Amino acid sequence: MIFLRHPTPDVELGVCYGKLDLDIAESGHEQIVRAHSVTPRVTKILASPALRCRKLANTIAERDGLEIVFDERLWEMDMGEWEGKRWTEIDRKVSDPWSKDPFNLPTPGGECFKDLQARVLEALQDAHSETAIICHAGPIRAVQMAWLGMSFSEAFAKQPAYAEPITLHPPK
Repeated sequence: MIFLRHPTPDVELGVCYGKLDLDIAESGHEQIVRAHSVTPRVTKILASPALRCRKLANTIAERDGLEIVFDERLWEMDMGEWEGKRWTEIDRKVSDPWSKDPFNLPTPGGECFKDLQARVLEALQDAHSETAIICHAGPIRAVQMAWLGMSFSEAFAKQPAYAEPITLHPPK
């Protein structure tokens, strides 16, 4: 399967976002053009309904003559009450305990990474090797952990590049 993280979002550095529906930054348009040329042809497209994902998905779908299946389960992690806030504005008495175990602990009003992983893996049940999954860094990391056996810290050691294809295969 070909995974693509959305293009660079239009958001200031230091702002917490997950389900915040952001547009793409100016550089995102160039990233879409590049993704169009380097992404292998596919026969199915699954995408997060986020605007930053839809813009990339539309380009690949148009190129390959496909309809897009938008799936709510491919959204980024729901950061709850922290969405749109600067990390420096979030009470450390709440964020520090969460940061010690984000896999199991939800953000206030949001979700934990374990829940994100469960919904993403469920969304991929009908995908096959020639499917493009256009989503976010969190879902890509969740799949790497489940399919490649990466630990949480290994999956978060490197940021998936914006709009660059990553090939991942489910375990047999």
